[in-house]
Amino acid sequence: MPKPKSQPAPPAEDRILILDFGSQYTQVIARRVRECRVFSEILPFHTKASAIAKLRPSGIVLSGGPASVYAKGAPQVDRAIYDLGVPVLGICYGMQLLAHGLGGKVEKAEAREYGPGMLRGDASCALFKGLPARLEVWNSHGDKITKLPAGFKALGKTENSPHAVIGDPKRHIYGLQFHPEVVHTPRGGEILANFVHRICGCRSQWTMESFIERTCRGIRDQVGDGRVILGLSGGVDSSVAAALLHKAIGDQLTCIFVDNGLLRANEVAAVEKLFAGEFRIRMQTVDASDRFLKRLKGVTDPEKKRKIIGNEFVKVFEQAARDLKKSDPGHYRFLAQGTLYPDVIESVSISGNPAALIKSHHNVGGLPEKMKFELVEPLRQLFKDEVRKVGEELGLSKEIVHRQPFPGPGLAVRILGEITPGRLRILRDADAIVLEEMRASDWYYKVWQSFAVLLPVRSVGVMGDERTYDYTVALRIVNSHDGMTADWVRLPHEILARISTRIINEVNGVNRVCYDISSKPPATIEWE
Repeated sequence: MPKPKSQPAPPAEDRILILDFGSQYTQVIARRVRECRVFSEILPFHTKASAIAKLRPSGIVLSGGPASVYAKGAPQVDRAIYDLGVPVLGICYGMQLLAHGLGGKVEKAEAREYGPGMLRGDASCALFKGLPARLEVWNSHGDKITKLPAGFKALGKTENSPHAVIGDPKRHIYGLQFHPEVVHTPRGGEILANFVHRICGCRSQWTMESFIERTCRGIRDQVGDGRVILGLSGGVDSSVAAALLHKAIGDQLTCIFVDNGLLRANEVAAVEKLFAGEFRIRMQTVDASDRFLKRLKGVTDPEKKRKIIGNEFVKVFEQAARDLKKSDPGHYRFLAQGTLYPDVIESVSISGNPAALIKSHHNVGGLPEKMKFELVEPLRQLFKDEVRKVGEELGLSKEIVHRQPFPGPGLAVRILGEITPGRLRILRDADAIVLEEMRASDWYYKVWQSFAVLLPVRSVGVMGDERTYDYTVALRIVNSHDGMTADWVRLPHEILARISTRIINEVNGVNRVCYDISSKPPATIEWE
């Protein structure tokens, strides 16, 4: 794959660096900091103080983590960071780490603290400015500080911990035993905001307007008079990337949209109308539907379906990109991807591998080295919610910016069993009804996903005076925060009734509709 070219935020902009010790909440910390309109960046825990100093951060956060600081092989930090003169905030493991590293003592707690707790904070501490004396907090730890480092004092306590908050105000180094970043600490965002603004002195500079202006400038500097190819899927990320690139370089951008025959009803026409019609973006649609369906004939295994679709997409996209490159070999030098910040930081493992892994998505993943493109990744600094805000700023419609997730393999993973033109027709028609009714009832934007699944099950039914033996459609409507967990939506019965009635009456080949009331886990959101 081509190597990504980093597009870092300018050093003049205030930033908070977060050193990751393996916490499941590290990304949440970064997002909470950005909610303060301050740029945040996640780095591996072992990043040297000298490298940190070059980034000129306004503050440093040490994340939580699953280890115990006194355990053999526990991740450690370069202690020279405490001498940089930059404010430091340790959270959970991060707090124990700084206490341990600065001469304090950490031991296994007699009573572990997991779940809700009540904190009494010191009103004189800048972290609690504007907050009540008692705060609900969320704990998740089995160790405790039994001896404070020199210069530190207790600034908050819980029932089980006299050192729930510690600090050395002169050196601007603080520690929190609880997790302020999670929703279960209701005022935690304000604690982080006090650290970011009052203690670190950060200004509110991180806005999507400033991001767009800065990124467009960076794209123009990187691309020059070259041309850029973008694989457009119609999803949120690629759509926003296309709009942003077009704002920056206009007709130097060409989008390739591959119709794999597995898209939703009217998807091709809608994408062409929006991007080629309204935005006047140069766009090529490649109709490869017959090619994909031929490769999928007789395949029923879900993983085989995904691999076939992914591999075939790469071949189709590679050929289209190669044809463009041949048409103008001196200028088509760049490949754009909708890589997001979570894709970047998830590739930086706790083991210390700093290499950014390029997102292996079916739209662009796996392109061979011989294509010799330089990557342009205009969204690589952003979280998903920020991408949506950028889309809104660029004038993309609510339907595009807030559309529900759609799987890369498309309807193939919503048809259990073999993919055939007839089954695709049934599912496409049923799915269109689901989306129509969800929008008409104002429920579409209230849920994470809503779609139909075609089951390889046929059952007896009666329509009029005739016996039928037709397929079953399952409805899957779930709510989720990030797709990692999900719960089924208690949709009003009258909406379910309308969807069911319309599918059975309007979709030939279906005589039964079921509602999936499984949560994730143990079930997944998609059926395959």
